[in-house]
Amino acid sequence: MAHLTQRHAAPSRASCASRGRCVVPIAATTTNPSNLLKGVFKSANGLPAAQGPDYAKKVIEDEAKYVLQTYARAPVVISHGKGTKMWDVEGKEYIDMAAGIAVNALGHTDSQWYAALVEQAAKLAHTSNLYHTEPGVALAKRLVENSFADKAFFCNTGTEANEGAIKFARKWARVRAGVDPYDADATAPYELVSFTSCFHGRTMGALALTYKEQYKTPFYPMMPGHRLAQYNDLQSARAVIEKGKTAAVFVEPVQGEGGITPSTMTFLKGLRELCDEAGALLVFDEVQCGLGRTGKLWGHQLYGVEPDMMTLAKPLAGGLPIGAVLLKQHVADVMKPGDHGSTFAGNPLVCAVACTTFDIINSPTFLTAVEQKGHRLREALKCCMGSNPHVREVRGVGLLVGVQLDMMAGPVVDAAREMGVLAITAGKGDVIRLVPPLTVTDAEIDRAAEVLGAALNKVAPK
Repeated sequence: MAHLTQRHAAPSRASCASRGRCVVPIAATTTNPSNLLKGVFKSANGLPAAQGPDYAKKVIEDEAKYVLQTYARAPVVISHGKGTKMWDVEGKEYIDMAAGIAVNALGHTDSQWYAALVEQAAKLAHTSNLYHTEPGVALAKRLVENSFADKAFFCNTGTEANEGAIKFARKWARVRAGVDPYDADATAPYELVSFTSCFHGRTMGALALTYKEQYKTPFYPMMPGHRLAQYNDLQSARAVIEKGKTAAVFVEPVQGEGGITPSTMTFLKGLRELCDEAGALLVFDEVQCGLGRTGKLWGHQLYGVEPDMMTLAKPLAGGLPIGAVLLKQHVADVMKPGDHGSTFAGNPLVCAVACTTFDIINSPTFLTAVEQKGHRLREALKCCMGSNPHVREVRGVGLLVGVQLDMMAGPVVDAAREMGVLAITAGKGDVIRLVPPLTVTDAEIDRAAEVLGAALNKVAPK
C-alpha cells in the first residue's frame, strides 16, 4: 500500500492566483484509503456505525423518488457484509443465502478478492478494447484451458453473454450455409430454440428466448425466429429442432430462476445428438449454474456433454460485473473484427479480480466442499421444513437449492428476512431459492434451515 500514500507536488501559488480560488487536483492530495474512510467508518470496530430507522426510511424514500422503479425491493438498506453475513444500516445481522442472486461466490469482502481489487486499481482500471492488457488474456487463458472451449469473448452481464451467443450462432449458420454473411438478401438457418421455464436475460434478443410471457408482452414484437420446447422432454425438442432452420439451441443444464430444476442425463445427451443431426449449435447457459455452483467447475460436467458455446456471468468476478461467452474454434472462426464489441468488457480491473476468484474456486478441495455443503443444506431443509404439508420437494445440486411449495414463497421469504435470513424466490414464485456464497459454513447452513422452517410454520402452520 506504500505506493498509494505517495504525496504529489501541490499546485503553485501562481496557478491558483489566476483562478481566484485554489482547486487542488485529486492527484495532489494524500490518497491513503484508510484516511479517506475515516469520515465514513465511525464505529470503534472500523465498520459503519448503526443508524436509526429514520435513516433507512429516508434512503428508501429517495430511492422511490430518484430511481426508476423496475425492482420490488425488500424494505431493507444493506450497509456492509463479511463472509456470508450482512448488516443493514440499523445494525441488524443477516445470513445471506442469496449472495446477490448467486453472484458473491466468495461471500462479502473476501480478503484475497479485495487484495486483487486494490492491487489492480492502483495500476490500471480501463483502457477499452483498442489495446491489449494482461489481465484479460490471463482470464481467457484460465477459462479456455479449464473448459471445452478454444476462445473466450468478454462482456458485462449474463444477458449480454447470451446476446453475443445469439449473434455468433446466427453468423455461424450463415457461413456454414455457404452464403455471404454480409449479404442482406442471403438466407440461412436462423431459428433459435429454448425451453419452458428458462431464463436467458432481459435484453431484446435474450428476452425472446426467455419463457415468461409477462417479461415480454410489454415490449412486443419480439425478435423473430424463436421456437419453444418443453424442458426435459426430448420428443418436444425433436419437433422444433430442424435441419435447415435451426441455428442454435439454448439450454440451462440446471435451471435457476425457472425453479432450480436439473436437466436429465437423457435430455442433455439427446440435445447434443439432435443438434449434431440438424447442423445446429448447442449453447449452455451457465450464468447461474456455472463456476462451482453445482460442485463441479461447470454445470454440464455433471452430464458429460459438451456444448459448442457456453455463457457465463454472475460469480465470475465475485461481485464485479462481467460476462463471457466460451466457444469452440469452429464458431470463433466466423467472427471478424467489427462483428461485435463492448466498451467496458474485459477491462483489466474486473479481469484481475476474476482471475483470483477463478483460482480460488477451481480447486478440487473447494469444489468437493461445495458438493458436501449442498448435501448438508438439502438435508437440513428436509429436516426443518419437510414435515410441513406445504413442502412438495427439496431439490437441486451443489449450492443451487430450491424448496418447492404448494403456495407462494414470497411470504415465507419475508418472514425469514425478519428472522435474519435472506433468501429469494424462483419458478412461478412458489420456490424458495437458496444460492449462498460457496464459502458458507456448516453452522450458517444449519441456522438458515432452522429459520426457514420457522418462517414457513409461521406463515403456514402445520
